[in-house]
Amino acid sequence: MSSTTDQLPAIGDVDVEDRRVLLRVDFDVPMSRASDGASARVADDTRIRAALVTIEELRRRGARVVLVSHLGRPRGPEPAWSMRPVAERLARLTGAPVPLAPGVVGSEVRELTEWLRPGEMLMLENVRFEAGEMSNDPRLGSALAELADVYVDDAFATAHRAYASTEAVARRLPSAAGRLMEREVYALTAVVEEPARPLVVVLGGTKVKDKVGLIRRFLERADAVCLGGALCFPFLSMLGHEVGCSPYPEDEVEAAREALVAATGRVRLELPDDVVLARCSKEETARPWALDGLNVPEDWTALDIGARTGSRYAGEIADAGTVFWNGPMGCFELTGYSAGTRAVAGAVASTSAMTVAAGGGTVQALRSYGLHDRVSYLSTGGEATSEFLEGRPLPGIQALLRASELRITQSG
Repeated sequence: MSSTTDQLPAIGDVDVEDRRVLLRVDFDVPMSRASDGASARVADDTRIRAALVTIEELRRRGARVVLVSHLGRPRGPEPAWSMRPVAERLARLTGAPVPLAPGVVGSEVRELTEWLRPGEMLMLENVRFEAGEMSNDPRLGSALAELADVYVDDAFATAHRAYASTEAVARRLPSAAGRLMEREVYALTAVVEEPARPLVVVLGGTKVKDKVGLIRRFLERADAVCLGGALCFPFLSMLGHEVGCSPYPEDEVEAAREALVAATGRVRLELPDDVVLARCSKEETARPWALDGLNVPEDWTALDIGARTGSRYAGEIADAGTVFWNGPMGCFELTGYSAGTRAVAGAVASTSAMTVAAGGGTVQALRSYGLHDRVSYLSTGGEATSEFLEGRPLPGIQALLRASELRITQSG
């Protein structure tokens, strides 16, 4: 595949039997809180379930598993952001006890890790309770390393930031990628480096500036890039269309122009030629509006791509060898403005192509239509996914690659 997937150290290559394994997971899950704010429970355990394949493999191989994750954005130790509800949900999913440590690091926590038996688990408290986590403090990295003999990173969603629990600790222990991390890297690498052709990319959502790197990357590598959602407004404006009160900052037109400079002769940039409108002042019954030769009225906004555009995008997907989809085509949560997103979702679910879907809104749409299990891979990496596809080096992955190089050097 690529140098990244070839060199990424995997847990299958590491001896974990009767060894303490510090497993970095992404359990930053949605929480449901009581009105008094005192009690909380996990509202969506998708991320916990996604990590089970790695957790169960480590337990089956006799590892003593020490789990570490962040939850929310606490400002120091805040009981409301304790990992306790997450530990309790993991215990129910695995049918095994998951005790919660009284802190993140320290002698008492270290002693608890030493008491673990093969196959047992311990969850550390919220790693963001420690001030050194987000600053990648090497002292916190060293303290975390004292809790284990091996480090495994299965939190791709945090790989785009250098944290003590993703970068500093990997410098101090034999390290490997978990199965979720491994699958994520493999699937995304396949999209940008060796896709089955044609490669069709569907991008939606908002803010060209947030996705300009992604747009540029695919305008260099894809065969067709189909734009929807608010993402298309600056491109339509640049081409001379009036887009009414559809929201976008003026500087995004220049960002769209810069993105087009990267386009190769092969790629086709597909834009909507019809949309579904609503009054800017208040929500009204959906009104289709064709863009060819027309302008969106001043007091109207586009909230979805039109039926003709949805059909055209679905046709591109049907003929593809590889499909990457990131971002809904409009305000699919609102009645009357979901047809475009539904058309793309249905096409992605029906094609025989390799399909990768990314982004919270995209995954939410697929789940709401009951189509999430008909996609080859659902990426939950968020910003990490975008930065990886843009070709940026991710600190969390670079740390694992350095650990692999060190092991090869030492064994040689």
